[in-house]
Amino acid sequence: MKKYIIQLIIVGLTWGLCSCEQDFGQFNRDNQPDYPVLFSNATAFGGDPFISISASEDDAIVFVLEIPEHLGMGIKEITAVAAGNNSINGNTLRDTGDYLDAPIAGDGNKVTFETSLEEFRTKRPSVTLNIPETGFTDNVAFMFLVTLENNETVIPMRTRVRVRK
Repeated sequence: MKKYIIQLIIVGLTWGLCSCEQDFGQFNRDNQPDYPVLFSNATAFGGDPFISISASEDDAIVFVLEIPEHLGMGIKEITAVAAGNNSINGNTLRDTGDYLDAPIAGDGNKVTFETSLEEFRTKRPSVTLNIPETGFTDNVAFMFLVTLENNETVIPMRTRVRVRK
């Protein structure tokens, strides 16, 4: 009988502790910035925004980063860029060195990042691109560290470039 009373007390205490209102703080919310950075010239299929280029036509890799005008915040500059294969993440901005030679100044609420496939291959020789005759190759990816006019920094989501022949 004593055994059942102890088990009942344990169940009651467990139920009481679990039913209390709990505040998990920063760990239980979306990590969305006050000023979202959009990629106005990219499309999305799956999770990441992407653009498509042709390797044979030597297309430029161009991303237009933009903050919605109604938020009243401008982009000061693209401070750093990480580039590589699809395994890059926010830490890559710190770990692999900067893709940029100098920051790219913003123009109001927009800033344009432009590079080429040749420059990508020069700056990231360890990333191999296998471009088949038809279809698309593995993607190359970029991440940006954006400084706003109020000197806050934002790291938007990873972007990809799909390369075709």
